[in-house]
Amino acid sequence: MTIESCIPIIPSADLEKSLHFWVEGVGLTMDREMRREGKLIGCMVHNEHVYFWLNQRAGTSIKPEDYHGIQLYWVPADIHETRERLKQLGYQVSEILDRDYGQTEFFLTDDDGYSHCFGVATNA
Repeated sequence: MTIESCIPIIPSADLEKSLHFWVEGVGLTMDREMRREGKLIGCMVHNEHVYFWLNQRAGTSIKPEDYHGIQLYWVPADIHETRERLKQLGYQVSEILDRDYGQTEFFLTDDDGYSHCFGVATNA
C-alpha cells in the first residue's frame, strides 16, 4: 500500500473569517468552494506542496472550553518574513525562540482556536 497524499479536514466556525489566515496569512490559494444558500460551507486551500479542506464546523460555532482541535507545524521559507506578515495581519504571534531541540519557532492561535507552530532548523 502506498499513500500518495493526505488532505487534512479543518473544521471552522466561520470560513470567510478563517480564509484571512489560510490565504493572506500563510499564502495558500482557495478554490473548489462549496456554498449552501450563498454561504461558504467548504473549500480547498493549497499551494504546490500542501492541501487542506476547510469546512463549516458542525454543531455550535462557539469553541467548547475543552476543545483542542488540531495543531499544525509549518516550515516557512523565511521564518522572520512569515512572522512579520502574520503580525501585520493582526495575529498575535509569539516571539521567535531557539529551542534546545534544534528548531527556531514561533506560535499563534487562529480564530478557530487552532495552534500553529512555524519552525525551521536553528542553523537554517
